Amino acid sequence: MEDLHADLLPIFGAIALLYPGWATVDGGPARRGPAGLLALLGGALPLPAQASLVILVRHAEKAIGGDDPGLTMEGWARAEALVQTLSCVKLDGVITTRYQRTRLTAAPVVKAQKLEPVEVAASRDITAHAAEVASLVNAMPAGSAVLIVGHSNTLAPIIAALGGPTIPELCDGQYDGLFFLDWRHRRAALVRGQYGAADAPGADGCHAPPAP
Repeated sequence: MEDLHADLLPIFGAIALLYPGWATVDGGPARRGPAGLLALLGGALPLPAQASLVILVRHAEKAIGGDDPGLTMEGWARAEALVQTLSCVKLDGVITTRYQRTRLTAAPVVKAQKLEPVEVAASRDITAHAAEVASLVNAMPAGSAVLIVGHSNTLAPIIAALGGPTIPELCDGQYDGLFFLDWRHRRAALVRGQYGAADAPGADGCHAPPAP
């Protein structure tokens, strides 16, 4: 790919208008809403060849019980919402873990974009897992766009391994987060937003260790 898709700017603009909670997370003060998102992502598209786009989400709402639970009805609805949110973004790859909840969250996008997902084992060594995911992303062709579906305790380390800013680990009740990580200004810039149904009020308050 010579650059990321020229239609990404209107896509981000539309998402920003739908989800005014978008905020940049780039080491400085958060710039919320459409203005902040477009300030970060606008003005320089198409991106240079060395730039890449990484989209990260936690798996959707999971069922209770079992060693490898699937998704709840709410989880399936969120997985379908991800297809709609990314419908105009041409992905070049999808990375999940081997757990059902990540594979099922990605499944509608995989089907819609006719992709073959890559599964990375979720090791107890989160740093090693993040490094393995980052190595796969870094091995992709310049300008590629990839979706990563991870867990509450893996997204932050993966973002860090890719050169992004440090963010808190997600809480157990947080499922609606959507992260865009891109490189244009010789460093990674991160934008965090929402997709699908909004999390329940107070979901971002970590009162207990999260369940990945």
